[in-house]
Amino acid sequence: MSGTFVGMPSFPRAAKEAVHNKTLRDNLRHATHTIRDKRAKAVAELADWAELREAGKQIKDHTLRHLDRYLVQLETRVTEAGGTVHWAADADEANRIVADLVKATGESEVVKVKSMATQEIGLNEALEAEGIAAYETDLAELIVQLGDDRPSHILVPAIHRNRGEIRDIFREKMASWGRAAPHGLSDTPADLAEAARLHLREKFLRAKVGISGANFMVAETGTLVVFESEGNGRMCLTLPETLISVVGIEKVVPTWRDLEVFLQTLPRSSTAERMNPYTSTWTGTTDGDGPRTFHLVLLDNGRTDTLADEVGRQALRCIRCSACLNVCPVYERAGGHAYGSVYPGPIGAILSPQLRGTQSEIDASLPYASSLCGACYEVCPVAIDIPEVLVHLRERVADQGGKGHRLEKAAMKAAGWVLDHPGVLGTGERVASRTRKLHPSKLPGAGAWTRSRELPEMPAEPFRDWWKKNRKPKTDGKKP
Repeated sequence: MSGTFVGMPSFPRAAKEAVHNKTLRDNLRHATHTIRDKRAKAVAELADWAELREAGKQIKDHTLRHLDRYLVQLETRVTEAGGTVHWAADADEANRIVADLVKATGESEVVKVKSMATQEIGLNEALEAEGIAAYETDLAELIVQLGDDRPSHILVPAIHRNRGEIRDIFREKMASWGRAAPHGLSDTPADLAEAARLHLREKFLRAKVGISGANFMVAETGTLVVFESEGNGRMCLTLPETLISVVGIEKVVPTWRDLEVFLQTLPRSSTAERMNPYTSTWTGTTDGDGPRTFHLVLLDNGRTDTLADEVGRQALRCIRCSACLNVCPVYERAGGHAYGSVYPGPIGAILSPQLRGTQSEIDASLPYASSLCGACYEVCPVAIDIPEVLVHLRERVADQGGKGHRLEKAAMKAAGWVLDHPGVLGTGERVASRTRKLHPSKLPGAGAWTRSRELPEMPAEPFRDWWKKNRKPKTDGKKP
């Protein structure tokens, strides 16, 4: 996985800074509560939501078990339809493939549909290094790009920005990227959307190369599918002469019938809509209709390693709806940037450490970025048991060692020995009770835990002693 965000502080340190940003917390609270409330109403309209959720899970699990077969079938069908398939083992290879394809056209700029996969590999930065300008056309992604910012939400990348901040970004930065913002631009949604529309329109009409991701790929026909709600995707997918799609290998589904399940669950679980506003599908190339050249870059970048983990592989079911972010109390307070990845929130806490490994400080901390409340599992439309994977990854991180984990293991070993020797345990309890007035309010060496918690007050006597003094023997003649 790309190292674009690696090098950031660990989650606890980044979150500590974020929670003191009142504007950020207000923005997140308002947005997440609004989205999740609307989602709950949309989901409640379907009497068979639980069955659809289980169907989505089963489809994804079946596909992952037979991923090799369906990927080969997909490649065959895309090739038969006039497309060209490329296989990328990692971010560097994918970026090299895309850069070479763009340079082969002789163009120096591309327009992009919102794509998590291209953000994951750091494609924009790689193209910039090759002298190629990549223009984001999704409204929220445009805000992030103009503001020299990073996305903080899967569905709404600029969720951490309010209307006033967006207006200021448009006023200050649009001119350096193309058409300037209208004079006297206000912060009303209609005016901001119109400014973005005018700014992007000239790029749509000029661009010869488009770059996209895909929400799904249908193996039986070689069809790619993009869900979006602004119409920018339709422009990027149809107007350019060359279309390059970078898609993770886990996005394949066997048939159109399987796709039907996700056509119902994804819109309701993400944007709380009954039907997606713009669902674009394309199969290879067609003379006189759409791009003349189509390239599909199938991205591994850690997915095969994730697939090998029997517990962690369920993260590959994810359809990027972001429902788990909107109900997560940790995400609501810390925001997306604290996760150090394009995949924030609960799903990012289990996906990023598997795609990138747990060697870096930020990735080793992500499995702990959760209260394990389980709200994420309850709303997941493909039933990913995120708490289960988090605990699994915590075990992996602990097995790597490190000062904190070594001390924890030593403490657990000592506690196990004491619990195996009742006499020692009883003596220790009595000593602890008799010296309770001397105990500190915070446990030495456990500052991270006791910084906001005080140790419970020690009772005057151990429970065992109390029980012996207060238990009354039975008087019915039976043995107690």
